Amino acid sequence: MATCFRLRSCLALHLPRTPPSRVLRPRADYPVGRIRGYARGPAGLSSALLRTDGFVGGSWLSAAATFPVHDPASGAELGLVADCGVPEARAAVRAAYEAFCSWRGVSAKERSSLLRKWYDLMIQNKDDLAKIITAESGKPLKEAQGEILYSANFLEWFSEEARRVYGDIIYTPAKEKRGLVLKQPLGVAAVITPWNFPSAMITRKVGAALAAGCTVVVKPAEDTPFSALALAALADQAGIPPGVYNVIPCSQKKAKEVGEALCTDPLVSKISFTGSTATGKVLLHHAANSVKRVSMELGGHAPFIVFDSANVDQAVAGAMASKFRNSGQTCVCSNRFLVQRGIHDSFVKKFAEAIKTNLHVGNGFEERTTQGPLINEKAVEKVEKHVSDAISKGATVVTGGKRHQVGKNFFEPTLLSNVTRDMLCSQEETFGPVAPVIKFDTEEEAVAIANVADVGLAGYFYSQDPAQIWRVAERLEVGMVGVNEGLISSVECPFGGVKQSGLGREGSKYGIDEYLELKECQGHHPGLQPQDHGRMGNDHQLTNLSGYN
Repeated sequence: MATCFRLRSCLALHLPRTPPSRVLRPRADYPVGRIRGYARGPAGLSSALLRTDGFVGGSWLSAAATFPVHDPASGAELGLVADCGVPEARAAVRAAYEAFCSWRGVSAKERSSLLRKWYDLMIQNKDDLAKIITAESGKPLKEAQGEILYSANFLEWFSEEARRVYGDIIYTPAKEKRGLVLKQPLGVAAVITPWNFPSAMITRKVGAALAAGCTVVVKPAEDTPFSALALAALADQAGIPPGVYNVIPCSQKKAKEVGEALCTDPLVSKISFTGSTATGKVLLHHAANSVKRVSMELGGHAPFIVFDSANVDQAVAGAMASKFRNSGQTCVCSNRFLVQRGIHDSFVKKFAEAIKTNLHVGNGFEERTTQGPLINEKAVEKVEKHVSDAISKGATVVTGGKRHQVGKNFFEPTLLSNVTRDMLCSQEETFGPVAPVIKFDTEEEAVAIANVADVGLAGYFYSQDPAQIWRVAERLEVGMVGVNEGLISSVECPFGGVKQSGLGREGSKYGIDEYLELKECQGHHPGLQPQDHGRMGNDHQLTNLSGYN
């Protein structure tokens, strides 16, 4: 009973409810209408979702400085956002830590209900949320709408998983003793997310954390902070208690120091990061000093293998979906196309036709657009470097190959043939709309090429040979495999990689375990005698001990 009383007293420590949220306040020299109504932009958005301050302890928090967020399609400035630094990061961690005492004691049913309310609000505001994604990331609006549904589904999924966190009872060698295994929330989780899925990468982490009873501090990418702040506004409306969900946007200039502050703060128990392998290694180093739990979803270099037995049309459709979603800017995008000699020419021809026919480059708000801009000039330069390197070493440009006339951040969907393993596009993740095709002869050769990378997030292959499907699926050194399928992400399935592509899994029934720790309690059951062994559930009996004193 002491534990029950303790939890109830902790529940009494609920922080005060959030004061009325402060909406976007335009500077005198920067009218709010600009973010709401720039050319082909998100005109008519609710001002309640357009926030420029950080969100800490249930209140909107300004900072001494601001940084600009730009539309990657036009280069126009969308708005000025609070540039939070180490002091704001520390304040957010403290707020999350203080909120953790009460949040961990909230019943699973209540946490489930609050996450469900947050989900409902996302669905109600899905169109505005999608427009925000397109404005700050350039993603075509249809893809942004798809991301919002995908993002909201993580809140729905983990609202259900919150009530399915089960422990265990272990029978020890001593008949009068039992071992009880509890699953308990870790504490404060620092969540660092990328720009390419500015909403879904947050809810996939935060949904699991809140369902488990953790509190969070989110540092969104500097390119796309508006989505994270819009989620904060909806979390507040849903009744998520103050301090449970905090957001501290910051500029690229401050990102390193803020990341280090989060990873080294003794009040933070968990780090969850999605981004490059190089940055992940830095964060792991910081987290190691205090032995924090970490989840890392890092870089990929996905192979897409087409065997002679494959259905070519299906393989081309899968290649289009896998390669050109978000203009090739996803961590699970196919980066190397390995095509067997007997089917190579047919595949390349049909792939080129599909690219020319189905892909349309333009502003993400234009209905016809399937390919938006790359996120910034640096990303375009990397794509140009990979293409020019391939051409200099003998590759052939089948289609595309240069910047698009629409704007400086746009690049033509590109197909390269005669690609060899010494080219940069074969060795590095391009993160752009370039599909390099490597010809191979045998299954062993293809698997060897696929596995040579030091990362292993996703892999794809097409084959109609049942025996080959089993062999290749088991031999590919990746965390996720698409078999005759180009899209593999869903909330129900675990997402994550092997080798230097990261640690842990997100989504699915396994995702919540990343925010839980096991506690083993062993001792004598009061009043239990050796002859009562069977009465506690042995011999396949089911016994409900709810309310046991």
